[in-house]
Amino acid sequence: MPAGVQGALVTPVSGTLMATWMPQSGQSRVPQGRVLLSWTPAGAERMDVTAHLGLAGAQVLLAVWPGLRGDWSGVVRPTVAEVTKLHTALRLATVVLDRPAD
Repeated sequence: MPAGVQGALVTPVSGTLMATWMPQSGQSRVPQGRVLLSWTPAGAERMDVTAHLGLAGAQVLLAVWPGLRGDWSGVVRPTVAEVTKLHTALRLATVVLDRPAD
């Protein structure tokens, strides 16, 4: 990760996942429905990767992948994609359930 960032903020856009750097000096909370990926070196060619999910009332630890080696996007991407889809579906269900019945 570059200096001055706390991780990559992952956002679903038109069926794909887009990532942007989240600066350390900016907002400290992960926006609702988004995932913040951060990583730190964990030895020879290994990374410890952490994911936090932004919810309406809190930011929660979503996953930790210790000691990943090489291109770890294939390990992390399925979890991030499924969680963002699930969050979208739950938000839609909440909107529908909050509507008055006809």
